[in-house]
Amino acid sequence: MVSSTPSPPRTPAAEPGDAPPRRPPRRGERPRTGPRTGRADRITLGLMLGVPALLVIALVWLPAAATVVLSFTRWDGIGGLDTIEWVGTRNYTDAFTIYPPFRPALSNNVVWLVFLFAVPTLLGMFLAVLLDRELRGGRIYQSVFYMPVVLSLALVGFIWQLIYSRDQGLLNTVLGAVAGAEPVDWFGDPDINLYAVLIAAAWRHTGYIMLLYLAGLKAVDPSLREAAAIDGAGPVRTFVSVVFPALRPINLVVLVVTVIDALRAFDIVWVINRGRNGLELISALVTSNVIGEASRVGFGSALAVVMLVISLVFILVYVSTMLRGVHR
Repeated sequence: MVSSTPSPPRTPAAEPGDAPPRRPPRRGERPRTGPRTGRADRITLGLMLGVPALLVIALVWLPAAATVVLSFTRWDGIGGLDTIEWVGTRNYTDAFTIYPPFRPALSNNVVWLVFLFAVPTLLGMFLAVLLDRELRGGRIYQSVFYMPVVLSLALVGFIWQLIYSRDQGLLNTVLGAVAGAEPVDWFGDPDINLYAVLIAAAWRHTGYIMLLYLAGLKAVDPSLREAAAIDGAGPVRTFVSVVFPALRPINLVVLVVTVIDALRAFDIVWVINRGRNGLELISALVTSNVIGEASRVGFGSALAVVMLVISLVFILVYVSTMLRGVHR
């Protein structure tokens, strides 16, 4: 009598291209949940993370730490490290008490900062709101307004020298032809040259702020505006009460970018008159002390540390705010 017990199903033979069957985990062994990382992958990942980190440490953090250390010394940059003389906080005391250009430079940086917030930042926001409405030729307008951003401040200084030139400048020529006004030395008069330079800097800064806000406006949820329209809010009320609060991350970025731009403004004033005669800025004083005729590396480092401390205040506010948003 033949048994009718069914035979177990046969496992199909493995094809040549099939992956080998997985071994079931042994007792106490944690099952594998992801692909195996080989030695080459670990080396590649280490290089991708390690090389940029080393570059940042070598080019940013080490020079910053050396600047802080040198700010407490007196050194002319010539000779070995044994020629460095430790003077404590004397450089900082001298900067605030017996260095005449420092206070005008500090006040000029504050004026620069306030002007960038009051004029180009608001203008860039206004242009972004207009371009966000999908105007005809909006791409062309974006390119025109953003074009100055790709230029360096040194080149911006050269361009505006052609406009502000006393003898053959465009502005004086137009004012003389239209109103019969006498030529004005826009860059040479210490009473007005700072404001003339600020207009040139604003010409470049406006396009950058416009691009930041335009990117932020594209990311705002359209349902917020629709809800405000249903509630009867007009365009201005919608922007002030709904859209602008939603742009908080962009506002923080604009805050930090504007502060850093105001502190590191150097190229344009150095091209005009090396940061003198009414155009004193802290960055120009740092350069003139470190690589100028005086070669006071320690004193120039102290001025650079003052800039660093002011920048860090705003950067720490930005980082702490962003981290609080992430943890929420």
